[in-house]
Amino acid sequence: MRHTHVQGTPRSSARARTRLAVTVVLAVTAPAFLSGAAEAGSGSATHTVPAARVVQAARAVPATRTAVTERWTTQTLAPGVTVRTGALLHPDAKHSWTVTVQAPSKTRWTSDDPDAPMTWAEVATHRWADETARKLQRAGLRPRVESVQWPRYADTPHGLMGYRVRVGHFATQEEAKKAAQDVIAAGFHTTASWTGYDIQEPADRQNIHVAVIDPKTFEGTVEATHDGDVTRRETTSAVARKLNSLVGVNGGFFVLSTADGVPGTMSGIGAYQGELESMAAGSRSALLIEDGGRGIRIADVTSTVTARSGKASYHIQGINRVPGTVRDCGRPGSTPSELPWQDVTCQLADDMVQFTTAFQANLPTGPGVQVVLDAAGRVVSVGTRGGRVPVGGHVLQGIGRAADWLTAHAKSSSRIQVGEVVRTAEGRRVALDDDDSIVSAAPTLVKDGRIDIDAAAEGVIDPEYTSFGYAWANVRQPRTLAGIDGRGRLLLATVDGRLKNGSEGFTIYEAATFMKSLGAVQAMNLDGGGSTAMAVNGTLVNNPSDAAGERPVGDTVQVLPSKY
Repeated sequence: MRHTHVQGTPRSSARARTRLAVTVVLAVTAPAFLSGAAEAGSGSATHTVPAARVVQAARAVPATRTAVTERWTTQTLAPGVTVRTGALLHPDAKHSWTVTVQAPSKTRWTSDDPDAPMTWAEVATHRWADETARKLQRAGLRPRVESVQWPRYADTPHGLMGYRVRVGHFATQEEAKKAAQDVIAAGFHTTASWTGYDIQEPADRQNIHVAVIDPKTFEGTVEATHDGDVTRRETTSAVARKLNSLVGVNGGFFVLSTADGVPGTMSGIGAYQGELESMAAGSRSALLIEDGGRGIRIADVTSTVTARSGKASYHIQGINRVPGTVRDCGRPGSTPSELPWQDVTCQLADDMVQFTTAFQANLPTGPGVQVVLDAAGRVVSVGTRGGRVPVGGHVLQGIGRAADWLTAHAKSSSRIQVGEVVRTAEGRRVALDDDDSIVSAAPTLVKDGRIDIDAAAEGVIDPEYTSFGYAWANVRQPRTLAGIDGRGRLLLATVDGRLKNGSEGFTIYEAATFMKSLGAVQAMNLDGGGSTAMAVNGTLVNNPSDAAGERPVGDTVQVLPSKY
């Protein structure tokens, strides 16, 4: 077996080659095996052992299973609309705070031997865990090594992912932080971890809300909304009160920081009242709400937008975002990745962006060209970037070669027509009418009645960098979920996390399992974490995880009563 220790650009795939530029940053914010472990029942293990026995012992013990207790109450809000509130309890689960040693994540190991019983990455994490345990023992500490297994995603490896090293069990986070000082003194970086976030043991408590909307009997409508201004964030409950909705949940991924674009704008596809207001980040899950909720679908969708002047054309790569800045990546030519890559901001050197009347903030400024068009596509002006979108018109901004194209083709009183196409992964065109809307996030959870999580394809996990997305997907977090059951009913669910009212949340795999248990034949993950919120009759009913309370979000899904 020939092993190659690579500290430069990985050589095994184009995707890996594009990612090294941000991996160094991820080493600080998302160290390997920081907070989570295996999907339940997949054979994780925990041991306190002499360092020489770490590798052998860390594979031995299967996950523990305990009985679950469920408590539910049901509220009927209108014919065809019910809300179930409950908790999943594991009274025998015993969790504590512990000190986790942060593993290096910016180095990648590869093996050229396809028949090797273990990957070189596994050998390396063995070696790291063994050496780390020895050093901690020499410092008078009692480390334990825990094996970490891959969840059963559809498009990632199965079995052993690697190892982590931990020290101690403590009743409070403060005690763990105090004990961490001894580990830091031994030369390591640490974090205080709650073992209840680890998937190899059941959670103490998971507080859940589930709304069930039956389009066959419900006389109202379901719609996604950005309230007419894609640059303004609002809380889910505030939107619900404004619209007098029965149920509202937060929607898709959106921009939070000015470093990543315009806060409030969506980072995936979004359509409201039939108008496309943001483009897809590659092929990712979307909730398609058609005919005011009479038809509900979940599908991976892509979007294509094209500017045409006579016989000349140019692909528009964004709607209502900063030219050159692509949150969650997933656009042709974006670097470091053309594929979806969750919570990473990519760059485009040659980029054309359309701005609609729903973009009510000042337009982005900077190098490039701006063309103002009227409702008929006639060129009103050509100039520098900035100002506002005119009422009834729209704006094209271009940088790089896109600016050159606009300069060559945008002449006074000439026309530039913009065409939009949304398609499912199967190639079917999605027609958008006034009562249609789309929200998008990732990944798919259930497909055709089976758990089918395409975590790598939708960019929430990268098998070549196991620390990427680890805490996001493989650790219990607050989640918002959408699904469709076998009777065609829309399912909207939230689970609280981060110990709000004791609730620990779901991993992505647990989210899929839960949606399937509700009878979902299709299901997807919406935005979660601090964004997770559900409002019933305008009142927030869950416990958001942000210290400041309910987070203002980009878009929401609202269940509205009949206007008649």
